[in-house]
Amino acid sequence: MKFDKAVPILYSTDVSESIAYFVEQLKFENHWEWGSPPTFGGVYRDDVEIFFCKEGQGSPATWISLVVDNVDEYYELIKDSGAKILTVPDTKEWGMREMLVECPDGHIIRIGHNTDCD
Repeated sequence: MKFDKAVPILYSTDVSESIAYFVEQLKFENHWEWGSPPTFGGVYRDDVEIFFCKEGQGSPATWISLVVDNVDEYYELIKDSGAKILTVPDTKEWGMREMLVECPDGHIIRIGHNTDCD
């Protein structure tokens, strides 16, 4: 037996808005919405999925970490998209090169890659 993956579920005041932010600013793809108006939904990019729940499951301002193969390339992709970038990519003493992005519900997305691979 093995674990396959984890999918974070983020609190959202507006699921459609959360999905739009991840699609338009963070360059994910719209995966699905449930309900009209949606009360649950999710996005994906490659093997990463993120779900959103309207005013339930979790709290505003949750932190999640996404590991990418090159954070500098991702930064270049989103820097002019209107994403709320809190920090540009920076190499950390713990062996990661990271940046921080904030979502409309105050969630902080830590995006980075392992510097052992550089």
